Amino acid sequence: MWNTSPQNGRRRRVRMTRRGVLVLVAGLAVALAAAAMVPLVLLRQSPSAEQPRSLVIPEGWRAGQIYAAVDKALGVSAGTTRAAAAKTDLTLPAAAQGNPEGFLFPATYPVTSATTPESLLRYMVTTADRRFGPGGTTAGAPSGPGGGLYETVTIASIVQAEADTAEDMGKVARVIRNRLAQGMALQMDSTLNYALDRNTVDTTHEDTRIENPYNTYNRPGLPPTPIANPGEQAMRAATEPTPGDWLYFVSVTPGDTRFTADYQQHLANVEQFNTRRRATAG
Repeated sequence: MWNTSPQNGRRRRVRMTRRGVLVLVAGLAVALAAAAMVPLVLLRQSPSAEQPRSLVIPEGWRAGQIYAAVDKALGVSAGTTRAAAAKTDLTLPAAAQGNPEGFLFPATYPVTSATTPESLLRYMVTTADRRFGPGGTTAGAPSGPGGGLYETVTIASIVQAEADTAEDMGKVARVIRNRLAQGMALQMDSTLNYALDRNTVDTTHEDTRIENPYNTYNRPGLPPTPIANPGEQAMRAATEPTPGDWLYFVSVTPGDTRFTADYQQHLANVEQFNTRRRATAG
């Protein structure tokens, strides 16, 4: 299925998908433009009262990245927010089993000296519940594999990591749902990146053989949890994927992602991708 070539003494497996979560390193200026402003409920203040600072949580950040950002924004020691997440009742879906990954809604949050990790985490989860829950983005989620709220958030987190453009989100979501419906392994590099706690566009043959519940190359179905915290656009794509019969996709060039249901056509697209990479490397 995969075109392989030697690299650094290892056989390198060309990935079906476009990317991992490198988009998450985009500048905060971009994040500010994309993220929704979530106003915390503030008491009426006098003109001399403390002015809140902004904490930007970009779409697609993992929980670990959010914990570190909150620690820094609140001036607390590293690991404080992670510890708070583990001991705070965040009113998560039962399927989450206390893990807030996927439900720390990406937005711009005001913080003050009175803000605590617990209060900020609770507000992120409350906002996700309002945006994603009954009456929200996932109200019309499809039935069948991946149809529940937790499963839809998991799909959206993969879409957030894999889609190269906003237009591609619906198509990536359709590939995921088509593969689930047919009992095919998802084979998503973004889930491997999550397992290995990295961000990369390269996946090796050795990577795809690791024993890990997030290895969607050798395990069927969705990973056990979301792999990031998706925004509303990714959630909408997961809920209302673009109609199509696609099973494969690869970005030949940035902004040019090829979707197909034909395996031979996919191989041709992969070869174009390889040709471009060789030319760029040379």
